[in-house]
Amino acid sequence: MNFDGSPSSSISALLSGACAGLATDVLLFPLDTLKTRMQSRQGFNASGGFCNIYAGLGPAALASAPGAALFFCSYETVKAQLGTSLSPQYQPLVQMVAAGVGEMTACLIRVPTEIVKQRRQAQQHSSALHIARSTLKLEGPAGLYRGYFTTLAREIPFSLIQFPLWEGLKVLWATRQGRPIESWQAAVCGAFAGGISAAVTTPLDVAKTRIMLAAAGTPQASGKLPLALKLVVSESGIPGLFAGVVPRTLWMSIGGFIFLGVYAQASAVLSRISNTPEETQAHAVR
Repeated sequence: MNFDGSPSSSISALLSGACAGLATDVLLFPLDTLKTRMQSRQGFNASGGFCNIYAGLGPAALASAPGAALFFCSYETVKAQLGTSLSPQYQPLVQMVAAGVGEMTACLIRVPTEIVKQRRQAQQHSSALHIARSTLKLEGPAGLYRGYFTTLAREIPFSLIQFPLWEGLKVLWATRQGRPIESWQAAVCGAFAGGISAAVTTPLDVAKTRIMLAAAGTPQASGKLPLALKLVVSESGIPGLFAGVVPRTLWMSIGGFIFLGVYAQASAVLSRISNTPEETQAHAVR
């Protein structure tokens, strides 16, 4: 899909992103649950172990489509606006800026549902509705955005690595084979980009999880990233910063394959349906 800022391109990005987000979150939810329980303060077994690994799927599925749709629409829009005026050597920088804007937009939806989902995964409450109600009662609407900036501190570095790496791998593969890559090839590039990004940013993910799971009024509930990292190190040492790194890396590798592969495939299908002259190559991914 060649995004040109037109209404049809924006709708295509929204729909493709929605499909990608929903497919990824639903299919890989058990790995996300195991990762959250490994990172929780009470420990893996006390948080539920391998039991009820689909707890919290409802809020995750509810937010995955609109969150991913907003991300890709913002990402493609910013990339199109900036990319046309800059030379090729600056494209990785353009992709970084676009990914950062996309994450800031998507987290407006992602953070409240992430709080509900993770508390459900850690067996802190019996239902997602109860979590939402108790959070609003104890902390007000701001409670649903606890950890927003910490989430951004995790998501933006992740995307700053993932998307330029994904775009670069696609260009390299297309150049090597002498033609545009197909959707499955974009998915393979997404798997590599997602796995590398996940491993590098695991400490930020641990801090984000601790802040979201912390009881209201505790120091960690303040949402301060340095404090959360310091408490993790004081309790578990440096290895504690990489709690859940294996399921997170596995999750993000498979997730990158599904998320970016589904996005590429959905974009190709929607491009063919729209019959835009420059977008009619079957399964071609820029």
